[in-house]
Amino acid sequence: MTADNRVLAQYLGGALVWGSSFLFMKVGLDGLSPAQVALSRLLLGALTLVVVMAVARRPWPRDRRTWGHLTVLGVLLCLVPYLLFAWAGQHLASGLSSIFNATTPLMTAAAVAVLLPVERLTAVQRVGLAVGGMGVVVVVGPWAYLADVATAAPLPAVLACLGATACYGLGTTYQRRFVVPLRLPPETVAAGQVSAGALLLTLASPLVATGPVHLTWPVVLSMVALGALGTGLAYVWMARIIDAWGPQRASTVTYLTPLVGVLLGIVLLGEQLHWYEPVGGLVVVLGVVIAQRARPRPEVVRPGAPADAVTAVTAPDQGTDLDARHT
Repeated sequence: MTADNRVLAQYLGGALVWGSSFLFMKVGLDGLSPAQVALSRLLLGALTLVVVMAVARRPWPRDRRTWGHLTVLGVLLCLVPYLLFAWAGQHLASGLSSIFNATTPLMTAAAVAVLLPVERLTAVQRVGLAVGGMGVVVVVGPWAYLADVATAAPLPAVLACLGATACYGLGTTYQRRFVVPLRLPPETVAAGQVSAGALLLTLASPLVATGPVHLTWPVVLSMVALGALGTGLAYVWMARIIDAWGPQRASTVTYLTPLVGVLLGIVLLGEQLHWYEPVGGLVVVLGVVIAQRARPRPEVVRPGAPADAVTAVTAPDQGTDLDARHT
């Protein structure tokens, strides 16, 4: 396989794995509580990335300051959103959760604009955010609550999904401000933040990861795929895609994952979506496309610092390019 074909295979593999994440969570919830699902994926993801670190001979951070930053990322980009998405998965179709996950780039752009004032949104980006916001409204379908509350998506679960993507936006912005300038290898950032998140949730597990456990082969295999692939290897693949294609082109994976999530939910789980949910998802993706077409402003960190393949495809020389992380 040529190098170009290998990168393309990793790109498609990443879209498939991240698009399947909500399917894996849904199956995992058949035998585990939401916190147990989040803990399983973090532990398996951390184990996978530890192996990757050993094979690639990447260095682990040695100072407390770096570990402090990685721990913040572990909370914002792993622990909290994984818990929120898993909890929401009890009440929402997996395809609908994947549609809400597509708001991540918009949340990132909004967080960057608020928390990094030197990177003000361009007019085109503001249009993209407005279009994406309208798409979210369409996905939620407020008219459904007036017609029949019983058939509408539970509002707390919707807010949990949006809270998870807001965490991604905040975490990516924090990463750009404090972690990217450290010039750490992508694998180190990935392994550090996932390991920190796994450790924190393990310590809290006696309080939050309670409840009966019913392990079946579908549950076990879903957790292995969600942890080892979606929280482990796919991050490494994205690092290589960024190196080969650049962050802007790599970020187009954002457009594929909702499609994969919706199709798998319908085909494998027999889920049914209301007409306005996929339509709203398309409007959200349109907003992302518009915002990503904006001309980037000057960089705010040193050129040449490595992009974090785990949580974003945002490179320092790409200004306000949007995040392409998927749960």
